[in-house]
Amino acid sequence: MTLTNPASGTTGAHGNARRSGAGPAAAVLVLVALAGLIPLLGPSPALHGTGEAAAPGTGGVALLRTVLFAALAVPVGELFVRRLLRSVPDAPPAVPRAWSTVANSAGFAAALGLACVVATGNLVPDGLAAVDVGSLYASRDGRLALLEVNAFLAAALCAASRRPDTQVWPLAVVVVAEALRAHPGTEHTPLIGSGLTVVHLVCASLWAGGLLYALRTVRTVRAWRGSPAGAVLLGLYARVAAVLLVVLTATGVCSSLRRMPPESVLEQLTDTAYGRVLLAKVILMAGVAALALWARIRLARASDPLSAAGPARAEVYVLALVVAVSGLLTALPVPIRW
Repeated sequence: MTLTNPASGTTGAHGNARRSGAGPAAAVLVLVALAGLIPLLGPSPALHGTGEAAAPGTGGVALLRTVLFAALAVPVGELFVRRLLRSVPDAPPAVPRAWSTVANSAGFAAALGLACVVATGNLVPDGLAAVDVGSLYASRDGRLALLEVNAFLAAALCAASRRPDTQVWPLAVVVVAEALRAHPGTEHTPLIGSGLTVVHLVCASLWAGGLLYALRTVRTVRAWRGSPAGAVLLGLYARVAAVLLVVLTATGVCSSLRRMPPESVLEQLTDTAYGRVLLAKVILMAGVAALALWARIRLARASDPLSAAGPARAEVYVLALVVAVSGLLTALPVPIRW
């Protein structure tokens, strides 16, 4: 791959190449967005005709978990890309302003809202008087909810300090707490499920958050625009992202098969709310993978490697849909078959 800057006389051609890539990117976005219509409309369409009942406040819980997952991805991605920057030769010292403090604060608010739901017996509280904070200490879910609240608060304080890298530890606590919450002790082999969820959450946060910060670096910072270092950074990210995709696929398949045995997968993908939303997520991830492959090809073969930022931006938008679908997925009834 050639990483030298293109001649100034070819700028117009590169600009046309970027514009010509906008049409296919828009087409891919429209196609994969169709798969997200049911989950994005909320739990009611997903539950329609399944005979399953939604828990009270499913829509609100799904929204809070979406915010929580997004708040986790942003700081994890920033830490990841800033580490990659150390391997970029002649990298400009300027970097985008960190969003970690704001993201961790949003995660704190979302975790606090979820803790309030747990404190009212997994019901949406009518007011502050209905929230029994003391009951959080009496249950496993309550203690995990409090742990996430405190961890996000600690991460926000670390991000605002002179040593923002220390936020990695409270963020790790959030990942572990979320994984344990998703697999209660009544589940068969809960530790295996929690382990799969930890790996899945970490890889998803590195991919989505890392791509967002990498694009912010090469597109919004003046010193990086047109610099060979931008192509190097995207190349480094692309190599790691390929591994992340493999691990995400493997852990996702294993987690799904634990909830839906192989002999009933096809039936449950259409007859259960969880299966329908999972199918939408799979289709969206296929779109993400196609966009990632497209960006990697342009990075390696285009006369201007930074033209790969076009499909990469589309990839970020679809990943945002994936995060929203994942938030809804955690709020729907799980069709566990033991």
